[in-house]
Amino acid sequence: MSPSAAAVDEKGKKYFSADTDVHELTAARTAQWDAFVDACPKATFFHLAGWKQVIEQAFGHRTHYLFAETDGGISGVLPLVHIKSRLFGNALISTPFCVYGGVASEEAGVCEKLEGAACKLAEELKVDYLELRNREARHPDWPTKQLYVTFRKTMESDAEANMLAIPRKQRAMVRKGIKAGLKGDFDHSLKDFYSAYSQSVHSLGTPVFSRSYFECLQEVFKDKCDILTVTHNGDLVSSVMNFYFRDEVLPYYGGGTPIARQLKGNDFMYWELMRHSCERGLKVFDYGRSKQGTGSYSFKKNWGFEPAPLYYEYYLVKAGQMPDISPMNPKYKLFINAWKRLPLSVTQLLGPLIARNLG
Repeated sequence: MSPSAAAVDEKGKKYFSADTDVHELTAARTAQWDAFVDACPKATFFHLAGWKQVIEQAFGHRTHYLFAETDGGISGVLPLVHIKSRLFGNALISTPFCVYGGVASEEAGVCEKLEGAACKLAEELKVDYLELRNREARHPDWPTKQLYVTFRKTMESDAEANMLAIPRKQRAMVRKGIKAGLKGDFDHSLKDFYSAYSQSVHSLGTPVFSRSYFECLQEVFKDKCDILTVTHNGDLVSSVMNFYFRDEVLPYYGGGTPIARQLKGNDFMYWELMRHSCERGLKVFDYGRSKQGTGSYSFKKNWGFEPAPLYYEYYLVKAGQMPDISPMNPKYKLFINAWKRLPLSVTQLLGPLIARNLG
């Protein structure tokens, strides 16, 4: 039976295909994996095989990239990463360091088969839990963390129409940045980006990623990644690393220097990215995830973006409950406050040793 002859349920949804097997990704199948991801509506930038190389190379974690094969073709993918840490536990995650994950397939039976394989693998590895970072609810009977939301919006094709679509108060912030004489440049230079990013992360009391991680992202996603840096009279204001997938732009890692707030540097930066992206013909601006009740959540809502819930679902193996590895967890409050008081240079040295296990 070919995939096109798969059984369908009463709603017309393909449920299974005959002769479907689950395998782990090898180098020989990488191009086929990415071709499937590019074509599958359920897939995201974070399902691309390049993340396997990034995570292995930058963090040293073991990966298990599973795919379903039906009649010689890939019919579904599920990227998994095993993170084992004394501080943060033992977990199998799809996918750490990424906002989206879980199975990508349009066939319900393939999804079930891949998830079944993931649960079995989690048990074999004796992890505390399996975590699937789904954009849609899949397992109402699993413990589910709905701490995060994502902000995505279809852009207008005209820059001025996008400007007018921004709510009035936020639009005023963007115009203040423009009037301040801020300048935005796209390039691939990490120096200014890492400076702005690490200063911003330090102010939040969060461990910084290593510069080598960002170098790896640039190397692996050469044609899908760039950096927008904002300056004022030659002084660094803010910077953001962006990813591109199909017709989407995803500003992913960013930050600002102390003068960014005064000059409305972040407001200007994201507007410049939106303006530039619509002029390139891109359709979707993906602001990424935020925790509900945080400053970044409010900032994104102020742009007129509506939050959509993310469903981080857990299959518990050795753990008795969902993990709570979040800056909002009260038990991390003392650590965060102490981290903020450390010199920036110290946090840049020690941060990557902690951040590599946060996922």
